[in-house]
Amino acid sequence: MDTRVSWSPEALDDVDAIAAYIAKDSLFYASAVVQKILGIAQSLGKFPNVGPIVPEIGEPEFRERFVYSYRVIYQVSNEQVLIVAVVHGKRLLTPTLICLE
Repeated sequence: MDTRVSWSPEALDDVDAIAAYIAKDSLFYASAVVQKILGIAQSLGKFPNVGPIVPEIGEPEFRERFVYSYRVIYQVSNEQVLIVAVVHGKRLLTPTLICLE
């Protein structure tokens, strides 16, 4: 049985901001990046522990997957996978960028 995948409001805002930024140059690529992010997130329901532990956090329940140059950061629990942030890989990860529950 798949684990439920849900999104924090902050992570959804991240995806919207990424789409808006890319869309300034190309609607096609903005759509492609968003679809890839959503696809990777959905696949976490089947394989929640597939990504490596987020090095800045160092806790096994916080993992990440890369989509192009973006980090999809998520928290794994028994009940769900919570997408907590989607940030550019070159951006420093700070507590203000992710919502730790």
